[in-house]
Amino acid sequence: MKRITSQHIVRGRRPAAAARRRKRKAGKVPWYLYILECGDGSLYTGISNNVEKRFGRHCAGKGAKYTRAHQPVKIVYVERCGGQGKAMQREREVKRFPKKKKLKLIAMKKCG
Repeated sequence: MKRITSQHIVRGRRPAAAARRRKRKAGKVPWYLYILECGDGSLYTGISNNVEKRFGRHCAGKGAKYTRAHQPVKIVYVERCGGQGKAMQREREVKRFPKKKKLKLIAMKKCG
């Protein structure tokens, strides 16, 4: 087993974790709420800081359990939320919407 020395540790933490923290602090990465339309007509709501990459993972069967059973067809809605915390709050809010309200939200975004 390889021993980790003091030169490998930054402030008591492993280098990868320190690098991730620096990256987050250096340039706040914007987070997005997205809604996918699935093959059976259902809608899936999620958050990501890279929607296209996340959509690709859903399509490859490596995303959420829901999208493994309900193949996503296209991204129908994207909303910039700022930080991850705000995106999570908005996701919780939108997931509680009935389908009609989600469709209305999607229609409003297309018009405006």
